[in-house]
Amino acid sequence: MFRSILNSRITLNGSQSMIKTICSSKMSSEACSQYKTLKLTVEKPFVYHVQLQRPDKYNAMNQTMWIEIGKCFQELAYNGDCRVIILSGIGKHFTTGIDLMDMSKIAAELADQDDVARRCKILNKMIHLYQDSITSLEKCNKPVIGAIHGACIGGGVDLICATDIRYCTEDAWFQVKEVDIGMAADVGTLQRLPRIVGSASFVNELAFTCRKLQASEAKESGLVSKVFNNVESLLQGAIELGVVIAEKSPVAVQGTKRNLIYSRDHTVQEGLDHIADWNQTMLQSDDFMNATVAQATKSPPPTFSKL
Repeated sequence: MFRSILNSRITLNGSQSMIKTICSSKMSSEACSQYKTLKLTVEKPFVYHVQLQRPDKYNAMNQTMWIEIGKCFQELAYNGDCRVIILSGIGKHFTTGIDLMDMSKIAAELADQDDVARRCKILNKMIHLYQDSITSLEKCNKPVIGAIHGACIGGGVDLICATDIRYCTEDAWFQVKEVDIGMAADVGTLQRLPRIVGSASFVNELAFTCRKLQASEAKESGLVSKVFNNVESLLQGAIELGVVIAEKSPVAVQGTKRNLIYSRDHTVQEGLDHIADWNQTMLQSDDFMNATVAQATKSPPPTFSKL
């Protein structure tokens, strides 16, 4: 789908002089959008940063944010200037999850319907909208690095479970909160978290009790791979990791992500067949030839063209 390019100029804050917005004239002509609940910046070449931006609401996820998350990651998936995405939150917390006040709009819409079938259709549409928003991170072929600080509750856990790599601060905490508000989590946590941590008992405990999972235990369980002292070091670590990944072949990195996700959801043999079909084409790429020659001759890594 083609999207129009924003023409408006964006003035940079002096404290962010090192950062260009993705809609800057210095960026490529790939389509970009202006968001109300997200902030998009470019930290380093090919390293994009998506920040949840409702700090006065602790980044609670209203319907606008759900929609914009899906749109944002769909756009970045086809942006050749983007190879890695960092996801973080502005303010005190990463996110406190779904905006319960915003849910009153759905309640009003349901109240207008007397028939259960009509009410179910409204809820089904909403649930699938939110599910698709979270899954957009997974479908985006660029690696997504979650950088979590403070609270990560409910929908926030759904969101980070769809990222590829997760870092957090030592004061971060996680909570599968849905049972406490009288519902089962329905946009990804129950499906993805067991695969991430590899322990059904542990996930069941978190989901049934809604207890807080502190950063140290999150690392022990495998939910996050690194813990940092503060937000500044967290973001620096995420950016440094992004730079390392962005310097590698986008053909190789994006192909690796797609095959990791495919293999997670299929048998070993199906995964092997999939990568065989994939690489019978991709091994003919210039990236493979150039990288192989550089390795064999101990030359500096090649500069890979955009994908």
